[in-house]
Amino acid sequence: MSEKIKVLVVDDSAVVRQTLNEILDSDPDIEVIATAQDPYVAAERLKKAVPDVITLDVEMPRMDGITFLRKLMAQHPIPVVICSTLTTQGAQTTLQALEYGAVEIIEKPKMGTKQFLEESRIRICDAVKAAAQVTLRPRKIRKVEEKLTADVIMAKPKTKAMAETTEKVVLLGASTGGTEALREFLEALPHDTPGMVIVQHMPEKFTSAFAARLNGLCRVEVKEAENGDGVVTGRALIAPGNKHTLLKRSGARYYVEVKDGPLVSRHRPSVDVLFRSGARYAGANAVGVIMTGMGDDGAQGLLEMKEAGAFTIAQDEASCVVFGMPKEAIKRGAVDKILPLPAIPGEIIKICSG
Repeated sequence: MSEKIKVLVVDDSAVVRQTLNEILDSDPDIEVIATAQDPYVAAERLKKAVPDVITLDVEMPRMDGITFLRKLMAQHPIPVVICSTLTTQGAQTTLQALEYGAVEIIEKPKMGTKQFLEESRIRICDAVKAAAQVTLRPRKIRKVEEKLTADVIMAKPKTKAMAETTEKVVLLGASTGGTEALREFLEALPHDTPGMVIVQHMPEKFTSAFAARLNGLCRVEVKEAENGDGVVTGRALIAPGNKHTLLKRSGARYYVEVKDGPLVSRHRPSVDVLFRSGARYAGANAVGVIMTGMGDDGAQGLLEMKEAGAFTIAQDEASCVVFGMPKEAIKRGAVDKILPLPAIPGEIIKICSG
């Protein structure tokens, strides 16, 4: 049996610390070795035992989480998962944490329905496991819960995709490490890039702040997708957190459908759902891209896109933070070309213009 992932929980709320402790300890592959109510206590805990992953609150007394994160990354880098509340203002601050080296964002656990609590447990445990994969010592992840496929949102097409139009569309999926990868990717694109739809695994509220941040940096327009938004040249739509986003088509016009549904491949939004909709409604008119991330969300969907005639690209291992999602897609034969991150924008432009 592989060694458990050791976690330090840092949060000023005793209730949150206890809840996270119980959630993480419920997973047989995770062990909470200590908790701390602020960064100063966390520093003392680190002198006694070094964890594999730290879950970190953003707003704390004496020293805020962002300051602690910057000091930690400069002195003793450890994978950090930011545990934050769902507020628009908090989302802007939390995105800074990703720039300073945090690898994941999770929503603070709270009371709700049995389904909500179970989904929260899956997301939190998976985020910690993903963070552990970023270390130099890879760990085998045990999957305990049943994992739903895109069948629960959209049936697998029995016929070929609708006839091609002259419009190209790019569908892209990413997870752990994807926020900075997407920034680099989108900043390199010209203003007349074909319309894009992107699934980045993030909680709700954060996707809106993430899209707004990218919109200020890129030549293409970047916005959080809303139901019915058109997929048009020069625009990149980011799937909203906690909602599935599908590509649809009416005549020659592409647009998105944003909808509720269960976790698919352990995620909502799911890359598999987006890619399956691309296989159905865009077919050979689409380009599918799978980037850094843990797990296999998007691997099956990318294969369906390729089988429908789309050109498919995977980010290479060297430029990935976690090579899980691209690796799974490659193993299934879903990928036409494997490229380092800096080469992907140019390849897409070449494909869409040729």
